[in-house]
Amino acid sequence: MKIVDAKVVVTSPGRNFVTLKLTTDEGLTGLGDATLNGRELAVVSYLTDHVAPLLTGLDPHRVEDTWQSLYRGAYWRRGPVTMAAIAAVDVALWDIKAKAAGMPLYQLLGGASRERIGTYGHANGRDIPELLDSVRARLAEGYPAVRIQSGIPGLKAVYGVTDTDDTGAAVLHQQARPLVEDWDTAAYLRHVPAVFEAVRAEFGAELPLLHDAHHRLTPIQAARLGKDLEPYRPFWLEDCTPAENQEALRLVRRSTTTPLAVGEVFNTVYDYQALITEQLIDYVRSTVTHFGGVTPLRKLFDFAAQYQIRSAIHGPEDISPIGMAAAVHLDLAVHNFGIQEYSGHSPLTDAVFRHAYTFTDGHLHPGEEPGIGVELDEELAAAHPYAAAYLPVNRLHDGTVHDW
Repeated sequence: MKIVDAKVVVTSPGRNFVTLKLTTDEGLTGLGDATLNGRELAVVSYLTDHVAPLLTGLDPHRVEDTWQSLYRGAYWRRGPVTMAAIAAVDVALWDIKAKAAGMPLYQLLGGASRERIGTYGHANGRDIPELLDSVRARLAEGYPAVRIQSGIPGLKAVYGVTDTDDTGAAVLHQQARPLVEDWDTAAYLRHVPAVFEAVRAEFGAELPLLHDAHHRLTPIQAARLGKDLEPYRPFWLEDCTPAENQEALRLVRRSTTTPLAVGEVFNTVYDYQALITEQLIDYVRSTVTHFGGVTPLRKLFDFAAQYQIRSAIHGPEDISPIGMAAAVHLDLAVHNFGIQEYSGHSPLTDAVFRHAYTFTDGHLHPGEEPGIGVELDEELAAAHPYAAAYLPVNRLHDGTVHDW
């Protein structure tokens, strides 16, 4: 079997998605997600101009060899653009390999380690009463765990609190310049314990509660927050400080027993070395799409398992259903699964990317279709072209870009 075509498809059914489609001389196709939100076209060029020409004529069954060739052969290693491009190739090859075997991907990864995959949903509100309503909505949808994010008094726009239009639909800020959010760390640190207290008072001690600090704290601030939240027993505190400075987590770990989750912006195992070997975190958060694919992420989870650290794959709406499907297959197979983030996608996105994975009673399952179980409707995709979009930028009250 040989690869005879490599095609890059860009579509925006509400959000931008970049897809690689590989076709073989035996008629099998494979799909991979290459979406890098806010920098999508950089990956499109990387794939179209540099990677796709190398793929035609290759044996699609040589997944490991192709991964190593793309990673090492460029000389310039790592980084989100490179690793998103490699991830797309890797997942597309696994899709073809599993289709050729007539099996869902998880069977090639060792088979199921569980019957279903636990998830957490997102609850947010501009104030605490609105947040409590959002938690009720997530519980009504069946989520067994909930991430809670609240507006902060005195701040106009805060991470995790989605703006809505008059119909209640999310405003995605798909625009030519970034949305500017304001930030005040002291106000945040004062408010978050009160948020947890209110949610615990309303929903009790048994509901697993998660919170994302989104890299905005210094190590000593993160340590303080972890300590302040201990009475409310969070399931985890996510991205409490920029973890590229791996040593920073030593201070946080020494100061609090609140579990820590890190890694959605990481691209390779080298970002995790000290965090895992020194057991400074409890959950690894990298995505299939931004970590180079199924091949390296499975290795990362095996590495983490030696230190009682669990998986918790990043699962926002700007990972396409292709990336989500690959994540769900991994979740089902790996022994040290922890939890899966899941927000779902818009009905239009689900129509463009028809998928076999299902969400029932707060749990996911990849389904039994051969491959990853996703089919791309290219005609519908073409009807929704790329639109410029950026992630928000945070500034302090004096106008300084917040860089922690």
